[in-house]
Amino acid sequence: MTATALLHEHVLRWYDENARDLPWRAAEATPWAVMVSEFMLQQTPVNRVLPVYESWLREWPTPADLTAAPTGDAVRMWGRLGYPRRALRLHAAATAIVDLHGGEVPDSYEALRALPGVGDYTAAAVASFAFRQRHVVLDTNVRRVFARLVSGAEFPAASVTKAERSLAEGLVPPDDSTAAAWAVGVMELGALVCTASNPACDRCPLSDHCAWHTTGRPAYDGPPRRVQTYAGTDRQCRGRLLALVRDAHEPVHRSRLDAAWADDGQRERCLASLLEDGLVAEVGPATFSLPT
Repeated sequence: MTATALLHEHVLRWYDENARDLPWRAAEATPWAVMVSEFMLQQTPVNRVLPVYESWLREWPTPADLTAAPTGDAVRMWGRLGYPRRALRLHAAATAIVDLHGGEVPDSYEALRALPGVGDYTAAAVASFAFRQRHVVLDTNVRRVFARLVSGAEFPAASVTKAERSLAEGLVPPDDSTAAAWAVGVMELGALVCTASNPACDRCPLSDHCAWHTTGRPAYDGPPRRVQTYAGTDRQCRGRLLALVRDAHEPVHRSRLDAAWADDGQRERCLASLLEDGLVAEVGPATFSLPT
């Protein structure tokens, strides 16, 4: 057995024994359900996604169902998941699926990549997880596993490099079904064991083969890693203004928005960006609501 095949065996066995029971992984999950999960899981933990995901699919079990609803309904259902433009992008993707693909999520990477709001990762993930195809699926968890396993680095570079993609391609099993299982298995390993902080190397099926672990887990010595802040940022301001509009049952007067954020310049800038993004609409003299 080759070294790469041995890695496949270890990961696939570990995944079979340790995978979380998540609805988008169920045999009956539709390609649309997988796509919804991938949009929601971007920069958002599973425990926050689950209730919104379930409500979303009860309301809009197909792309056509979502397309028939106003974009404002999608923003309201998105709730407090964060990065609410994802709701608009998912609505736009659903519309394109209905208009261009007869309401069925396309099964090719190229067609998926052409949908609004779908980047390389999402296209590869949906093609792999929904259609069991062979693709390189590189999310944050997978990149961290490969950086440690092969490169001996605690963390990967800030963005995907050609060398990193080539390395990942070389590790993908040759057949579609095994490749799809490998993709989700490595992702799960990064989420549960090979975590960013306090990795559980004693529980990792790859610890004996991991360059980072076997060399004493050297500390990261690359460029400073970006630490996300939230308090006082435009993102927090936008979130507070949008929450007021989203949770109201009638148009919200500007005076309520003024009371929600003290910094006049920042508040006006963030309100303007919400209007430009299509997350909020001005529906009357100094009154605002979700788009209809």
